[in-house]
Amino acid sequence: MVTQSTQQLRKPLGLNGKMFRRALFDSFVKLNPWSMARNPVMFVVEVGSVLTLALWIQALLGSGEAPAWYIGFVSLWLWFTVLFANFSEALAEGRGKAQAEALRRSRRDTTAKRLHSPKRSSGFDVVTSPQLQKGDAFLVEAGDIISADGEVIEGIASVDESAITGESAPVIRESGGDRSAVTGGTRVLSDWLVIRVTAEPGGGFLDRMIHLIEGAKRQKTPNEIALNILLAAFTIIFLIVCMTLLPFSLFSVEVAGHGAPVTVTVLVALLVCLIPTTIGGLLSAIGIAGMDRMIRHNVIATSGRAIEAAGDVDVLLLDKTGTITLGNRMATEFTPAPGISKERLADAAQLASLADETPEGRSIVILAKEKYGLRGRDIREIAAHFVPFSAQTRMSGADIQPEGKNGKRIIRKGASDAMKAYIEQQGGVFPAAVQQAVQEISRVGATPLVVAENKEVLGVIHLKDIVKGGIKERFAHLRKMGIKTVMITGDNPLTATAIAAEAGVDDFLAEAKPEDKLKLIREYQKGGRLVAMTGDGTNDAPALAQADVAVAMNTGTQSAREAANMIDLDSNPTKLMEIVEIGKQLLMTRGTLTTFSIANDVAKYFAIIPAAFATTYPVLNMLNIMKLATPESAILSAVIFNALIIVALIPLALKGVKYRPVSAVQLLRRHLLIYGVGGVIAPFIGIKLIDMAMVAMKLI
Repeated sequence: MVTQSTQQLRKPLGLNGKMFRRALFDSFVKLNPWSMARNPVMFVVEVGSVLTLALWIQALLGSGEAPAWYIGFVSLWLWFTVLFANFSEALAEGRGKAQAEALRRSRRDTTAKRLHSPKRSSGFDVVTSPQLQKGDAFLVEAGDIISADGEVIEGIASVDESAITGESAPVIRESGGDRSAVTGGTRVLSDWLVIRVTAEPGGGFLDRMIHLIEGAKRQKTPNEIALNILLAAFTIIFLIVCMTLLPFSLFSVEVAGHGAPVTVTVLVALLVCLIPTTIGGLLSAIGIAGMDRMIRHNVIATSGRAIEAAGDVDVLLLDKTGTITLGNRMATEFTPAPGISKERLADAAQLASLADETPEGRSIVILAKEKYGLRGRDIREIAAHFVPFSAQTRMSGADIQPEGKNGKRIIRKGASDAMKAYIEQQGGVFPAAVQQAVQEISRVGATPLVVAENKEVLGVIHLKDIVKGGIKERFAHLRKMGIKTVMITGDNPLTATAIAAEAGVDDFLAEAKPEDKLKLIREYQKGGRLVAMTGDGTNDAPALAQADVAVAMNTGTQSAREAANMIDLDSNPTKLMEIVEIGKQLLMTRGTLTTFSIANDVAKYFAIIPAAFATTYPVLNMLNIMKLATPESAILSAVIFNALIIVALIPLALKGVKYRPVSAVQLLRRHLLIYGVGGVIAPFIGIKLIDMAMVAMKLI
């Protein structure tokens, strides 16, 4: 099964009326005790809501422990607390469910040419895509849609992957290399491929994405489970404390001879306000929203654990080519031979490159234009015969017959040793100064191309693998976060040193072989570090399997994708840095809201404790620093604030705390200042405003 619109996977869906209505309905569905039991904090709130509801019914029948209106208001807002928590989770799930529904609607069956054996010439049967099993081989030709995820085992073709990656430019897929993986739903534009199916029916890319984005099927991560255990421990402690307060209150009233014992309604309100309901109600929404952000960056994570681990990573292993550098050698300088002007060298180099469509050739034309004002010439006007590059000659160039002149300009450019042999064959001399320039360029890891006209050497073109713009600043940001960057390259140590210094990485591994990468990862892990890396080839699979966060390119081999715990659909090696930032943002959001949740309990002590025990111990009125109107108003204000703060923080839980590349110490200090102090101050203001509103409306 494939889709015509899989770009919807990464399209951020805005919150709309339908999504709100669905989330509201799901909030009531989630009141199922079996569902609520997964969240111990909110389960306790639900039990308290049921208990106060029973007390309200009892009060209506004339035997209540407090006025029916008062118990009814407390019970109503406790139910709102549960519903608001369910609403936050349902709203987070809603975006994923909407995406999943859109994908299911757009998915359709296609026909496939299933081969009798893994050879194009073996003959085929036409079947529907659901009939393809793992291990089957099928043929796709120009114009066909690829019916299932697989690996190319024969052929080479141009494939349109825009439905998956959003990139309109076609890509080459071929057998036997690191670009052999294909995805169901993409279209073959030219030639043909024989593909071996690598996924069982229902286990392909689209199906995995649908299951992933449906939050209800999301498994809790280890850190989330640990936090749930901590919150459950807090809940049990406060539950025991509140249970002991009733006999203590009865004893105190009897000893003091005045006052009234605390009611069960007040104790339930106290318990709900003291346990960390804010983070308990938002915890699941934070995790689901983190998964959604990863999907919108076009990354499949096999589990939430992988995203969480990305947030804890402190070592990044990055390939040089395509990640740190552009991957294409670019012309950066012309070095003329003695007696030759730079303008003449640039002119000849540009003429020899006009028909060269490689990135290197285009960069030579651009450099000549930008530095020496040489405009690109019309190929037909200069009457040139272009000689394409050949692996045998290792040269390319142009033969030009100037109009109205005798003699031909034979221009060649190519590798230094090939050009030296060519010049000497023509009876020319290869200057020692040019040989020295070639050696100096090679020594710094760049590529020299020698240019000659007829039998005269004009000079050398300096080709360099350019470091990406802004990459040094990104590495500096990662360093501030305490993350070490290590460049992996097959270059010699001298070249690696030069590029590492220019890019600003912390360390590098030169002349790296697969076993070297694996050894390096294990060494870092033995030191207690968490390591992330990217890869796309079969030789990367061992290191990917060992890394804590392993991102495989979607264009890579099947073994690399199976070894990784994330797959980048865009096949962009620099995505690893964005993945780490998303993981950090997830952990930052969870940390800030946990800090706020625990901190805002402080104000509730000052609201509820005086109201509950002031009749027995008048001295506790000193704690009523907010000057709340009545004990009933104090308790109701605290319960209402406790419910409303969950709603107020839902946007933050879904969007996430803004990512900032700072150290852990700076981050902790900032969280304590903003969310710790803010968590203490906000309830004082909120509870007082609610109390004033109830007095103004004469509800108290």
